[in-house]
Amino acid sequence: MVSKIDSTTKIVCIGGGTGTYTVLSGLKKYTDQLSAIVSMADTGGSARKERDEFGLLPSSDIRKSLVALADTSSEKENLLRELFQFRFDQGVGLSGMAFGNLFLVALTKLLGSQVEAIKKAGQILRIKGRVIPVTLDKIDLVAIYENGLKVVGEHFIDEPEHDGMLKVKKLTTIPKALAHDEAVLAIKEADLIILGPGSFYTTLIANLVVKGIPEAICQSKGKKIFILNLMTEPGQTAGFTAMDHIRELQKYILKRCLNYVLVNTSSLPRRILEKYTKTGAHSVIDDVREGNYFKVVRGEFFSPREVKRGRGDNLKRSFIRHDGNKLARAIVNLL
Repeated sequence: MVSKIDSTTKIVCIGGGTGTYTVLSGLKKYTDQLSAIVSMADTGGSARKERDEFGLLPSSDIRKSLVALADTSSEKENLLRELFQFRFDQGVGLSGMAFGNLFLVALTKLLGSQVEAIKKAGQILRIKGRVIPVTLDKIDLVAIYENGLKVVGEHFIDEPEHDGMLKVKKLTTIPKALAHDEAVLAIKEADLIILGPGSFYTTLIANLVVKGIPEAICQSKGKKIFILNLMTEPGQTAGFTAMDHIRELQKYILKRCLNYVLVNTSSLPRRILEKYTKTGAHSVIDDVREGNYFKVVRGEFFSPREVKRGRGDNLKRSFIRHDGNKLARAIVNLL
């Protein structure tokens, strides 16, 4: 078992939300050469206020990655980390907002740059690594479904008002987005690129429809790892098997360049599965066969801890997640 990664090894995680948070939380115990490239297409919850009222890019995924990489070596650092995660559950205009998002808004106004505010917040939290917006363009996701239905906005794709069993035929953005230079450079220099886990279209593919990102992934000599989700998602991947996820991912990364696919083999608790069944979600069936161009790494990556929704949080959340430590050990062993 490897206890530390070579100090020169650069790892890039592409995604956002709790999936990337989980991976970063595990990997930061092995290295500080981490770069999180996160989606800027969020439109739910506090993101709407940040976009519409302050004219800024959404920062929830930024905040989560900052917190994941934050120093936890002392009571002071832990308190600051908890403060960034604190969510207001009362107050007109405040309820549902996370303190960290408000902090980033205020810091942006002080510094005159959202990019500089993110970097400064990283210094304040003493993060191990860096957090990079995938684009600096203000965009909306657009999903075109198999029946021709067109849905605009990450929130309405993630929490569909239409038939959640419909499959996404194509995901794009309006307007067309151009990748942030720092994101492209980080990918090209990476020794390892991790894709997922997280909401398949609205978190992962949302990064890959930004011009410059798929190209950088293909050009990078780093190994590419795809971490499969535990569950399907109504509105995004209803009925998807493991191979369905892989085939769909390959459409957006331009060519077959995956090196490893991590698949969970843990049996999920019946009480959790029953909760998901009520929403139309099911555990992802492992139908990956030998003989693919990538190597399959199977393991028990599931965290038995059931996720409880925090106060003031009104968005849809998963009931279960991957175990960051288990994922990190598997990833480090591949290196």
